[in-house]
Amino acid sequence: MSPLFVMKIYGSRRFVVLLMVVLAVLGFLAAESRAAPRAEDWLGKWVLIENESSNLDLYGTVSLDFRSVEAGKVLLVETWGEGRSHAETLDLALGGAVNEVPIAAKVFASNVFMGLRREIGGMRRIRAGWEKEFQVLALQENVPIQSSQGKRDLKSRSTISLDDTGTIMTWTISRPTRPSDQPLSFRLKKEGYRDSFYMELADDWKIESLLPEQAALITLQGVVNREAPLLYFIYPETWDFRFTDEILDFYKEKKQFTFTKIASLRRALAAFEGKVHKYVVWDPEVRTSLIVAFTVAGLEDAIVVTEDLIPLVEEFGLKQVEDFRGRFTGMNDFEIYTWAYNAYWDRCNKDAIVWMGGEHGNRMKPGVADFGMYHRCFFTDLSTDAKDPAEADEYKLADKLFSEMNEMGMCFGWHSYKKDKERDHVKLASSHLIRVSGLHTLPNMSFNTQVPLSPGFEFKNNHNVKDGVRYVPEKKVYIAAVQTDALGIGAWTRPGRGEIPYAWQVTPNWLWMGPSILEMFYDQGTPNDLFIGGLSGPGYMYSKAIPRDKLPMALRKSREYMETLDLSVFEIMDYSEGASVEGNPDLPQSVVDVYFEEMPDAVGFLNGYAPAYTFVHQDGRAMLSYDYYMAPGRPEAEVRADLLELAAINEVRPYFLLLHVRQWSDISRVKAIFDSLGPAFEVVSLDVFLKMAAEDPTFENYTRPEDWMPEE
Repeated sequence: MSPLFVMKIYGSRRFVVLLMVVLAVLGFLAAESRAAPRAEDWLGKWVLIENESSNLDLYGTVSLDFRSVEAGKVLLVETWGEGRSHAETLDLALGGAVNEVPIAAKVFASNVFMGLRREIGGMRRIRAGWEKEFQVLALQENVPIQSSQGKRDLKSRSTISLDDTGTIMTWTISRPTRPSDQPLSFRLKKEGYRDSFYMELADDWKIESLLPEQAALITLQGVVNREAPLLYFIYPETWDFRFTDEILDFYKEKKQFTFTKIASLRRALAAFEGKVHKYVVWDPEVRTSLIVAFTVAGLEDAIVVTEDLIPLVEEFGLKQVEDFRGRFTGMNDFEIYTWAYNAYWDRCNKDAIVWMGGEHGNRMKPGVADFGMYHRCFFTDLSTDAKDPAEADEYKLADKLFSEMNEMGMCFGWHSYKKDKERDHVKLASSHLIRVSGLHTLPNMSFNTQVPLSPGFEFKNNHNVKDGVRYVPEKKVYIAAVQTDALGIGAWTRPGRGEIPYAWQVTPNWLWMGPSILEMFYDQGTPNDLFIGGLSGPGYMYSKAIPRDKLPMALRKSREYMETLDLSVFEIMDYSEGASVEGNPDLPQSVVDVYFEEMPDAVGFLNGYAPAYTFVHQDGRAMLSYDYYMAPGRPEAEVRADLLELAAINEVRPYFLLLHVRQWSDISRVKAIFDSLGPAFEVVSLDVFLKMAAEDPTFENYTRPEDWMPEE
């Protein structure tokens, strides 16, 4: 388990402080080590990062192969192109001597489409030396060339530098005849560094169709990515998380990854031959056997297969470690998971668990299975509905599992759409101080968790509130639009982003689950995109369900995330007391006080998902609930009428209308609705909205009564 995962899991402040000190010391020692690069850091072949380099016309690529590197001598092979290529060996004495390299071919390799040719039989005359020993190599070169106006010597200066990580090399070539702001620049990486594979998965998750093969692939991903980020999937357009192709492009453009496409399970097994050795057989007649098989796959580094796939995996030398054919016939889920608990629970991670819920019947979408394997989790989809007598045994076992986990642990995945509700699932997890991170379809996290932030990257939000400035509202209707449900399943990649002020709820645990995903979002953010924290705690939790004496600890962890992610607004949602409309989504003053106390630097707070009714003006700050939920299927004309009516009912100005946009609405649609409202309405950034609401709180303070009890 990585130190970062441990740091995020445990709630003990003493543990976290101690671990941070240890990591700081290790970081200092690593920095000291990087400050003294070695000759061997240069050895080997360095290949082009095409999207970060100058265009190479015909050849398309270039590589440098350092065969020998010493303080006074370097031997390297310069190769332009692959297949159709040109190579030259440079055996260079360093320190001022002129090295003569015979020219055997006329090709002017760096710019073949310029009308220049080198003089065959002439000499490349090169002076080379270390500008910084084993970190920056400089070369001064004269080469005889022929242009349309005759012969001349062409001068150039090259520097080849190695970055602090020893994995990226930058080769820059400047010539006095070339504009100084357009040198040739090539970025290269160590051969094999961040060389990975990708596959495209089909939109077919039926047991009788492609689920067996795609489940095998996802567990193959869980096995091979334990070593390094090696296998990535592009999911279909209909997948909950819409960003898998965009993240792949980001990794290629900003993270120096090179991806090779694999087209089938057979080719994947061939590509990773020698890296996977075991398989588990699940029973298509008993769907739950696949969920148990995921547990075994994580514990044994195995892939899951049905009977039909056994010949294929044995062809590649895999050995069977478990066979569930017929094992669970006639058993219900409670009985199956009780068996699995007795067989595997003691070996499983107690800091994380996977609820492999979501779709039911003959379908399953196990996108998060690779990540559960990565953390050696127990997999289940037990009911968490405390009020369903038919599922009482499942509920008791679910409660037992959560109770035996470590506090501040993680529940990856999602509840079963057949057995219970989201609110049941999150309530039970929160009651044991377990953080939920959905969904069951969350993809590629065994890959993403191993791609760190770019060196020197810091999260910078697009704040609009300035220190020392009073934000005094005018007599109008102010609207702030917010989208939750995680950036990846929302409208981030859809039309219109950046055209109007918009707030986006960040999934805080992605800071360690997929740090470069958050880097991508922050990198793409426009001045109109404001990131906010949530949801209720350091992950998806219900604050009213968290044991009251544990809530401050949970919010201190949230505050740490907010500081790192540069967030100034925090969102709360709590359906622990019933459904969004029929239940009570409001917060008692005792809970509100904890948020205000534990997050002193927050500009303000939000509450709800559908409309809620908690409104608080306290200590110069405001907590507002959503006054409107923009459902994706509601016609634009009716949304407009709703907003106009809300403004008529709330007739005092300013009126602060906090609006939650469901993730499937494109921002272009939202903007069109806002544009139709007229000049009495103004859309503003959420942080300014909260500041103005605190300045002129025209809402009535309301919190849920402390002694409120649901009606029987």
